[in-house]
Amino acid sequence: MLQDDIPAEIETLFSKHYQYVKEANWLLPGSGEAFISAHEEFQELLALKDSLNQVKNLLSDKRLDEWHQHTSFTNKAGKVVSEVRRSANAELCTQAWCKFHEILGTYSLLPNEALWNRELNTIHLCEAPGAFVASLNHYLKTQALNCDWNWVANTLNPYHEANDGLVMITDDRLIANTLPWWFFGPDNTGDVMTLKHLTGLQHFISNMPTVHLITADGSFDCQGNPGEQESLVSPLHYCEVVTCLATLGKGGSFVLKMFTLFQHSSVNLMYLLNCSFDQVHIIKPGTSKAGNSEVYVVCLGYSGKEPMEDLLSKMIQNFGADIVSKALFPHRILPASFMRCHLECCTLFHKHQTETIMGNLQLFSYMGEEEKSRLNALRDYAVSYYFQKFQIKRIPRKHWLVRKVQAGCSVGTRCVSGRVRSTDTFNERKQLESLTWAAKVAAGYFSPWLKEHFQDNVGAGCFLEGGYGDPKISEWYILEGKLLTRIQSSPFCDSEELKSLNAAIEGCFKASAEDSFPSCPLCVTLATETIGTEVVTMTQAGQRVLVCGSRSLSEFLNARQVPCLFIQSPCSLKCSSVLHDGDPAYQQQLLNWVLHALNQLQDGDSLVLPVLSSFTRVTAGILYVLYHCFQVITFSCPATSLAPGADTLLLCCGFRAPCDVFTQHLELLKERTECLLSSGSSRQVLQFAPIEALLRGPFLYFLWDLNGAIVRYRLHVIGHHESERTLASIKPQSRRLSQDAEHT
Repeated sequence: MLQDDIPAEIETLFSKHYQYVKEANWLLPGSGEAFISAHEEFQELLALKDSLNQVKNLLSDKRLDEWHQHTSFTNKAGKVVSEVRRSANAELCTQAWCKFHEILGTYSLLPNEALWNRELNTIHLCEAPGAFVASLNHYLKTQALNCDWNWVANTLNPYHEANDGLVMITDDRLIANTLPWWFFGPDNTGDVMTLKHLTGLQHFISNMPTVHLITADGSFDCQGNPGEQESLVSPLHYCEVVTCLATLGKGGSFVLKMFTLFQHSSVNLMYLLNCSFDQVHIIKPGTSKAGNSEVYVVCLGYSGKEPMEDLLSKMIQNFGADIVSKALFPHRILPASFMRCHLECCTLFHKHQTETIMGNLQLFSYMGEEEKSRLNALRDYAVSYYFQKFQIKRIPRKHWLVRKVQAGCSVGTRCVSGRVRSTDTFNERKQLESLTWAAKVAAGYFSPWLKEHFQDNVGAGCFLEGGYGDPKISEWYILEGKLLTRIQSSPFCDSEELKSLNAAIEGCFKASAEDSFPSCPLCVTLATETIGTEVVTMTQAGQRVLVCGSRSLSEFLNARQVPCLFIQSPCSLKCSSVLHDGDPAYQQQLLNWVLHALNQLQDGDSLVLPVLSSFTRVTAGILYVLYHCFQVITFSCPATSLAPGADTLLLCCGFRAPCDVFTQHLELLKERTECLLSSGSSRQVLQFAPIEALLRGPFLYFLWDLNGAIVRYRLHVIGHHESERTLASIKPQSRRLSQDAEHT
């Protein structure tokens, strides 16, 4: 039997709204009032911030995994997402999908019905993985709103190697299959906080006569400093607002995710939005976890760019990631009536959040069967309430944005399995951050990679069957962008492991004067005879082998009467860098080797190629070329002794000459790469084979195996090197202590 208070409690959960009541003296400031005064906080709002942080601090000793599991159960709307996914056949149904559907069902975001026979144009900033777009598509289909819908989305590019993999959302299930609709900017990073991105976006949407709706769902991971989340994210919010004001059409709507609204920067943005739109609402969706600070600002009826042309121009001059030294507006510009409204709004959502956290803490210490039963009843009722209130209906797969998956997914089941959710407490994380590299090694931070020494060929048994099929060269294009300085993420390996490797390289080569990559004497490094015998076994009698960079292997094969061609490495390979295979000079060398092979080899021949790694789209593209030119590819690791600097050798067997168009495209790539290198350009080639092709099935899995072996071996040898170095420094100290004790 349903308890009497449950319907009211769920209705309250889905009724956390606030509307600013606009008054006549809320006027848009002139450009002369912008950026003329220092930041000055409001004491009443700071008191709310301090109060909230005191409550948040009560969570500092809670283990993250245990607290997350607890709050997932106490989340009254916790069953909604899975039920919508199941019952409504919703595409990419996530918490964000359900939150946006609430907002669509609560406010009139879309143009009036008179426009539905024409077109709907929408822009979605910081949109990965695409849940708002999928949610809007579902809404349009189920509400029978027939229109020509054009959408453009932006996010940090999950395929750009310089983007931090732990900052991005790397789920590309929708992105990989709708790439033409995604705009990543002139530098290909997708960073919305650059002026080039704003101007590029305006050009990209120039064919849209007007923009009816803009959403901005951006955020950062602020787990390291949750008390300052608002300050950390404020530059992003500023850039999102300016992008909206510069691109939204008159009468359009804007949805912006924000957090607490206590600080001067947020107050100014809220006043700007109130002056620029007919209505401004704040909503905490019921499907948003009630204990976090997330709220959505819903702005309706944009007054257009004309009234604010001068102010907007000045705001664009201050566009970027750096927090400007001056405040957007001085205190005196903000009317007292606006500040009363804003304080009332902040107090309301402060109350909701603190009550939720305190309630969760109380249940964390003790939750009996009665409390569990009541929570389950609330969660069940929330599902039926959500379906009824927001008119959730089922759609067939044919109405999805992605009706048939054409590409693989860089974070599919296999790829996600390596990710580890943080389980320590906030206090433990802060303590870990304070440790030096050597202290982390001593504390066992790298012990998973220290324990197992490499005793065999890691690549043994890992074969990639050649894709002789049509690579569709006509669809290939050369994509350039900003010069890479380090590789922080890759769709071709585990981001957590790559992050650990970068930390290890930086720690090792900062703590040590050594410039060469260390080795582990307890690991079995593959010898010339081992690799040579494998090459002989896989190569057909009479077929030639082209060996790149390893003279000893070439000599071994010649001694075994295997026809062998040898190419000397023009420069030494170096893997002790966080740029990895992103160095344009290395990419040029690898490309030259492959082009030479394509011109020299005959049908049935083999190729032995040393590789640093294949984290980047360029090196993955070069391997993709080999995939289409050879019958089978495998790799051998660790093989440092055979190819100094590189840990891995690729063995490619059963050559088949590619078509002329294929080679011509690679020659164009070579010319462009050499031109950028010789001119000292600040740009480099980032991609030449379509990313959709690189993310498909067996090829993607082979790259994960290859890169995984390389990363784990390097982590092992660096960790072992540092461990031995630390022990060596401790032993003399121990001897001195022993001698002192004897004298005493």
